[in-house]
Amino acid sequence: MRNAILTVFWLVFAVMPAITLAQSIVIKFPHDLAPTTPKGQGADYFKRIVEERLPDRVSVEIYPSGSLINDQASLEALAFGEIQMIAISLSKLDRLTKRFQVFDLPFLFADMAQVEAFQGGSVGQELLSELEGRGLLGLAYWHNGTKQLTAGTPLRVPEDAEGLEFRIMDSDVLLEQILAIGGNPQKMPFTEVYQALQMGAVDAQENTWSNIEASKFYEVQEFITLTDHGYIGYFVAVNPDFWRGLPADVRSVLDEALAETTEFVNSTAREINAEARATVLASGRNTLIELSTEEREQWRGAMRPVWDKFSGDIGPELLEAAGGSVH
Repeated sequence: MRNAILTVFWLVFAVMPAITLAQSIVIKFPHDLAPTTPKGQGADYFKRIVEERLPDRVSVEIYPSGSLINDQASLEALAFGEIQMIAISLSKLDRLTKRFQVFDLPFLFADMAQVEAFQGGSVGQELLSELEGRGLLGLAYWHNGTKQLTAGTPLRVPEDAEGLEFRIMDSDVLLEQILAIGGNPQKMPFTEVYQALQMGAVDAQENTWSNIEASKFYEVQEFITLTDHGYIGYFVAVNPDFWRGLPADVRSVLDEALAETTEFVNSTAREINAEARATVLASGRNTLIELSTEEREQWRGAMRPVWDKFSGDIGPELLEAAGGSVH
């Protein structure tokens, strides 16, 4: 009897690590935006459906608003397996590869349909695996929307930007974009932008309506110029070793959950930005500058040389696939 009890004990002990492993998969998913933004809502949506479908097996820990780590540091943390998932702005991949610079070219995409056609095509899908050797396996693209300019002074034509300090993301394309209109670009983490605008360390910035509203930039920037000059989207990536080391059934559920989340984010981003715009304008704090066709063409013309400067690094074939051409 004693031997039988010992045998049962050792059998239970032997399978405990496997049980514990199966029940303790943690996906740390930090991001830099408020929960109300498209990215924030997407992260929360992913967490909810994953934990509903894999109860007691997978826990998704969301850290919004830079509460765990900033976006740039998250790239290294993901590569080293300290976190498991990110949704980082495409602009911030600039220092890892020049090919993603295509997403920052001003006035490249006429509308979101053109963005989706490129991202869903063969070239856009190939880009998802571009950084796998650097520890980032891309799984999806999430939208935010198109960018507007905000400032403490009116920006109606490019000459109005002359000498102003502009906060930008860590992107060489965006740096050249601001130089092209006579501004002084300042690369700065998103979490520092509100205070920099409030204190006057920078005069202006570019962002989507959802980010302008959620981060309260409209409280410290009186003028908003409706330009739709650029796109903000996110590279949803995981650590490759972590992802491929998951049990096949778990990874299958996560794949399905991410596909559903991507559809949710990309189908609701426009609505979220429209609601944010309405909230900002209803505050009565701001003056909205709507450009005439001629004024918009002035902005486009001023920024267009940026394409030529970066087309070689990006690759003409990639630029053509995105719907642009250099001549």
